[in-house]
Amino acid sequence: MADKADLMTKAMQYRKELGAESGSPVDVFSLAQNIEGLTLVYYPMGDKLSGMCVRTEDGNCVIAVNSGMSLGRQRFSLAHEFYHMRFDDNMTSICGKKIGCGNDIEKEADIFASYFLMPAAELESRAARFAAVHEDGKLSLDDVILLEQYFGVSHQAAVIRLKESRCMERSRVEEFLKSSVRGRAEMMGCATALYRPLPPDKQYMTYGSYIKQAELALQKGLIAAGKYEELLLCAFRSDLVYGGDEEAEIID
Repeated sequence: MADKADLMTKAMQYRKELGAESGSPVDVFSLAQNIEGLTLVYYPMGDKLSGMCVRTEDGNCVIAVNSGMSLGRQRFSLAHEFYHMRFDDNMTSICGKKIGCGNDIEKEADIFASYFLMPAAELESRAARFAAVHEDGKLSLDDVILLEQYFGVSHQAAVIRLKESRCMERSRVEEFLKSSVRGRAEMMGCATALYRPLPPDKQYMTYGSYIKQAELALQKGLIAAGKYEELLLCAFRSDLVYGGDEEAEIID
C-alpha cells in the first residue's frame, strides 16, 4: 500500500492538473465536468455502496455516485473515484460506504480523497486556530462542524481525517463520529445541504462525455433523432428531450 506522503503528493498533483488552487475548498463536481472523456452519473445505490468507477474499452471513464447519500459523502465519493481514474491501472472500482475499509487500493483512494478535499496545510492551520481558543487546545464538536462546512465534506470524512491532527483529542473521536450533527449545524446557523441527499427528482442524472458523444453522433448522421432521444432517456436526461425548466431560469 502506498504511504500517506505519496498519496498526499498525488492529491496535490491532481488538484493542479485540474486547475484547482492548492489549499482552497474545491467544487469537485464542477471539476469533474471539465475532465475529458469522463461521464458522471448520479444514481441512488442503496445504503452499502457510495460510488463506482469503470474504464470503458475506448479509454473513457464512467463514474457513478450514490445520489441517495448526503452531499458531503457524494463529494468524498467522487474524489475517491478520481484516484481510481487517474492512478489505478487496473481500474474498476466499487466503493463501500464506510471510509477506510476494503482492500489496499480502496484505502489508498480514501486517503487520496481526504487530501484532495482537505489539503493538509490548510486543514491543520484552520484546526489550530479553532483549537487555540479552548483551554485544552483541542477541537470541539462545533469546530469540527465548521471545518467540514468549510471543506464541504461529510462529518465522517472530517473526523477520520482529523484523527491525525495534534488538535484532536483522541479519546473524543468515537464520540464525534457518533454525534448527530445536522441539528447542531442548524443551531450554529450553518447550511445543512451537506448532510442531506439530493431531492428525489434530482437523484437520476448524467453529465459529461456520454451526452456530448450522443449529440456528436446525431450531428454526424450516425444515429437518427429517435435513437438520440432514446440514448438521452437512458441517461435520465428527459429534460434534454422534452425541455427543461427554462422559463424559471434566472439570467444574471
